[in-house]
Amino acid sequence: MSKSPETVVAGGAVCWKIVDGELRVLLVHRTQHQDVSLPKGKVDPGETVPETAQREILEETGLNVILGAYLGRVDYLLPSRKPKEVHYWAAEVDAGAAERTPFESNDEIYALEWVGIKKARKKLTYEHDAEILDNFQSLFDTGRARTFPLILVRHGKAMPPENWDGPDHTRPLLHKGLIQARNIAGGIRAFGPLRAISSTATRCQATMEPLIEKTGLELKSSKSLSQDAYDSQGTKTFRAVEKRVSQKMPTVMCSHGPVLPQLVSAAAELGHGGSYTALSDAATLGVGSFSVLHFSKDSDTPQIVAIETHQPPLWSKD
Repeated sequence: MSKSPETVVAGGAVCWKIVDGELRVLLVHRTQHQDVSLPKGKVDPGETVPETAQREILEETGLNVILGAYLGRVDYLLPSRKPKEVHYWAAEVDAGAAERTPFESNDEIYALEWVGIKKARKKLTYEHDAEILDNFQSLFDTGRARTFPLILVRHGKAMPPENWDGPDHTRPLLHKGLIQARNIAGGIRAFGPLRAISSTATRCQATMEPLIEKTGLELKSSKSLSQDAYDSQGTKTFRAVEKRVSQKMPTVMCSHGPVLPQLVSAAAELGHGGSYTALSDAATLGVGSFSVLHFSKDSDTPQIVAIETHQPPLWSKD
């Protein structure tokens, strides 16, 4: 469905854990709506949807989750007749952490319930929630529920070359680019990157700064991701992706328009596929955008499970 300016956008997750060898998923009993649903909430200004999903789950359940594979989106009309779209991810929760998480009934949620997936399907009020649960079960039953992300970022809006007297790699971000960098940082953080790698160009380094501030990660520079070192064969970029995928390391890489197709091509080759449309979207990122390629973690050879692309929010958080 095409998004109109009136569309209400929300994010949520199928939170899951293993207890005594059995799968359990989290349901929320909502106070005002008097229904049973998956945890979710509406986007705030300046947020990408992954940041929303992580924030809302923390606010509703007390769980600080890391988002896993994208599970899909549901569309429906609100009683006001406004269209609403809700995006969902898988999110594994440590069983011990879930037990230790305090929860008190409130105006939004009056109870949390961890149940088996068959029971969850029967308890859910809405059929579209059950469909998302089915998508998750398909991943779980095929051993692909646990994933790690490769997050590819294109730098924010930079000073045009014709307006810059210095070397190309020293071009700074414009104010718009700085806002883009700040607004996507929370969405990238929601996927739990443990490594951050950037092109040596100033515009890429600056795009990563808000993420580094939020996560405390060390930003490593790599000439193989720079536009100045672009090689049509893509040998260096392939090796850079191969290293992280083989380590199954959640990694974010910030690079340039000409280099991104090589990074995506390497990921597709190493991950044995991915839909053409999703790969194309990831290879042609707009400035200040990012894509998340989810690889299976438990298989001997990582496989691409899901791919998603996120644009920078139109509005600032200020």
